[in-house]
Amino acid sequence: MEIALKSGEELQKADADLFGSFNSKSVGNISSIKSIVLICLALAVITFALYLPALNNGFISFDDGIYVADNQHVVGGITAKNIYWAFTSLDSNTGNYHPVTWLSHLADVELFGLNPRGHHLTSILVHIAAAVVLFFLILRLTGKIWQSSFVAAIFALHPLHVESVAWVAERKDVLSAFFWFSTLFAYSFYVTKRKPSLYLLTLSLFVLGLLSKPMLVTLPLIMLLMDFRPFRRFINDEEKPETLLDSKKTRLALITEKIPFFLFSILSSIITIYVQNNSGAMGALENLPLHIRIQNSVISYCTYIGKTFWPSDLAILYPFPQAIPLWHFIASLILLTLISAAAIHLRRSHPYLFFGWLWFIVTLIPVIGLVQVGSQSMADRYTYIPMTGLIVMAVGGFAHLTAHYRNRLALSAIITFAILIASIWFSRAYLSYWKDSTSLYRHTLEVTEGNYIIHYNMGIELQASGDFDAAMQEYSKSILINPQYIKPRTNRGIILNIKGYPDAAILEFEQVIRLNPHYSKAHINLGVVFADKGELDLAIREFREALRISPLDLDAHYNMGLAFAAKGDLDAAIRAYQEALRINPDSEKVHNNMGVAFAMKGDLESAIKEYQILLDINPENRNAKENIDMVLAQRKKRGL
Repeated sequence: MEIALKSGEELQKADADLFGSFNSKSVGNISSIKSIVLICLALAVITFALYLPALNNGFISFDDGIYVADNQHVVGGITAKNIYWAFTSLDSNTGNYHPVTWLSHLADVELFGLNPRGHHLTSILVHIAAAVVLFFLILRLTGKIWQSSFVAAIFALHPLHVESVAWVAERKDVLSAFFWFSTLFAYSFYVTKRKPSLYLLTLSLFVLGLLSKPMLVTLPLIMLLMDFRPFRRFINDEEKPETLLDSKKTRLALITEKIPFFLFSILSSIITIYVQNNSGAMGALENLPLHIRIQNSVISYCTYIGKTFWPSDLAILYPFPQAIPLWHFIASLILLTLISAAAIHLRRSHPYLFFGWLWFIVTLIPVIGLVQVGSQSMADRYTYIPMTGLIVMAVGGFAHLTAHYRNRLALSAIITFAILIASIWFSRAYLSYWKDSTSLYRHTLEVTEGNYIIHYNMGIELQASGDFDAAMQEYSKSILINPQYIKPRTNRGIILNIKGYPDAAILEFEQVIRLNPHYSKAHINLGVVFADKGELDLAIREFREALRISPLDLDAHYNMGLAFAAKGDLDAAIRAYQEALRINPDSEKVHNNMGVAFAMKGDLESAIKEYQILLDINPENRNAKENIDMVLAQRKKRGL
């Protein structure tokens, strides 16, 4: 592998320009190669040691269930059926199309089952791999070992990246970054060798990245940025006569070269918008007007800069502010304008500033909130790739400012050591909150205000542990912050019914339906309460309404079957169960209750068949074993 390295004298001359003299022909000596190997080993060992406690963490209730623990396809591991699903599913629960990410989760289940340790291990290893590839990328672009190692080390150890690594559901982050850096690394070889095989490799890595997370849609723009610096493909260079082309033709050729990349980006964007619209992830424009989203985006850019250099009060979710002070927006806009103007003005004398700033600005565009996805105002995970641009600016700026300082090496070593130790310290502290959902939610509520979603999620944790009173308090806090948020009201109704207050539960569900008549889960839960009270016709009415809203809701079909069975209409019950099984053929509870319905009808052979299917799905299912024994005994008694 060719790595562009420079001698100590060349390094000293080029310090003021981190991307000033790309040279793919120079090859490092043996001592440099040894340094590279040692740096990669150190980077891997230190990063693994930092994230070692994560191996003892469990799954987080915030999305880990959707991605792994409760996903009926993922828990099945690698099968032809599940691989087909990974590439064809436009999963409305996740709001993303990312088959490569799904394949990684399938592989984890195949290797580790549902043991969280293995899933965390994979995320850590992919994160380390991404950091190593970033090191080689910056090294190839600059030829500067220590600056490249510092950029990679900050990427590997920075507290803002804890979320992407410690959260299993964010596997898409670490995978997409690995392919992002790998794509640019391959592209750097294509630029110098111009071989079709290298072009295809670059394009293939890019597509794999898009299939991991659509965050890579801006990568073709970054490739054009690299054409300006460090590759200097836009600039006539007397030392390279072959590049002396008409500037307009050159620009057109470089853009044409990226057409396949742009086409894949457009396709990925269309699919993502379609899936997120169907999932309801995109915030309604009437709820978040464009001017509010613009203001929040500008402020978020500045907040990301602040958290990069002072990573305090990190949280899994930052709620969208109820009001944005005008002065906050104006101050942020002025800051971004000044930095942008400086970067443009210094683009030739200090191209690392221009490169790093555009990297940061451009790569954040898909997630900055102009098209609002979800209810968060920003997210730490969104900085996983963009932060690299800011680090490049900081490293290049420091090298320039200290270029003529007599003790620059000692000063650089001290500052580097201090920054890396601080990064490890803050990252390890934040990582400790990720040990379980409750710790993470408590920390988030301590460092954020008005976080109604996390109050709701905390309520879910308390409800699951049986602490219904504490859960009710969290749901009430969530509703107090956002009275229109229907999920905590729904869960309050469930708890009220469990605690023996069905009439209060009915009032709660009716309030949810008034707020959102199209929320099928409220109709299902209201139907369950009516069924528990013995008001079966009212229950069936609610289940039918739920199915009118959401025809593929398994729970609605299943509860409809239970209600018909309770009325004694076993044929209708069986039809409802059959509809449920069309949605999920492996549902254990549906097979079990359909077996019961067949047995009550006297159709013992069909009952045995359902129980046998259930045992094939789960050989340890106790209900199936007991029921099949009862049916066999009944059949024997009848002499059949």
